Amino acid sequence: MDKLDEICRILRGKVQIIIKGINPDVSLLQEIRLRPVRPLIIKYNGKEYYASKSGRMTENINAAYIVSENDIRDTFHTLSEFSTYAFEEEMRQGYITVAGGHRVGIAGKTVIENGRVKNMKHISFINIRVASEVYGCANRVMPYLFDGSKNMLHTLIISPPGAGKTTLLRDIVRQVSDGSFFAGGKNVGVVDERSEIAACYHGVPQNDVGIRTDVIDGCPKAVGMMMLVRSMSPDVIAVDEIGTKEDMDAVFYAMTCGCSVIATLHGNGIEDAKKNRHIMYLFKRFLVPGFDKNGKRSIEIYDEKGMLSGDRD
Repeated sequence: MDKLDEICRILRGKVQIIIKGINPDVSLLQEIRLRPVRPLIIKYNGKEYYASKSGRMTENINAAYIVSENDIRDTFHTLSEFSTYAFEEEMRQGYITVAGGHRVGIAGKTVIENGRVKNMKHISFINIRVASEVYGCANRVMPYLFDGSKNMLHTLIISPPGAGKTTLLRDIVRQVSDGSFFAGGKNVGVVDERSEIAACYHGVPQNDVGIRTDVIDGCPKAVGMMMLVRSMSPDVIAVDEIGTKEDMDAVFYAMTCGCSVIATLHGNGIEDAKKNRHIMYLFKRFLVPGFDKNGKRSIEIYDEKGMLSGDRD
């Protein structure tokens, strides 16, 4: 089953027919958003379009198909395989991961119990985020990530949302796990709190994270890092979007146990990392993916003393 089929089998009715009619290049398709009595919106190659009733992408809002409540209800029933109970834990987090690794964000009315989200009902908003793997996107940075003994250096990837830090992290994990010209394969432990790195479906990674990679899915980062150190003897631990004190304590714990750590952080550049002396002390390589003034992907590579390289990918 190709990726477009994976996406279309989630959808129902007119929305499914429209997306099939558009027949988008799935490598450029990023999101499909359903909101009640609102236009059907597609994010494609970094730009937002309306999906028309006739199965085209358009910038004309007057031509847009208006999503009905039935479209959303039928799509959610398909998503949950007609059993919301089976997805209750994921629904608490606001998303469901489906076959192919695609992540579907949901919003609606929350059910609160003892101050915590117990469940969600009246699902009214759906965002299908298409899984993307860019094989080789880490090739540019791999020569900088190992020391003279071929041990991986503690590495932090910094960028705002949408700049590709998780995609870069995933490809680094794959190459470190499989082995490359720069070092033999290493045991990698991935803490995938929001199922974005490996995108496990029924426990099986849908993304290629390498042959020596073990994944703890849906687990808080700080807890998961400690579990991996104690149970799986990883050489490298990978984790997405660190930020809390608990996260940093767990990163330090993993490092003192002999693990290399590769992590991501929300930020606009190396200056955001420099504001935290603990981060600058712990990590030895800093990767800043983004876009140059012409809109092409670029990456800056730093050590703790300054820029090593800033060439475009």
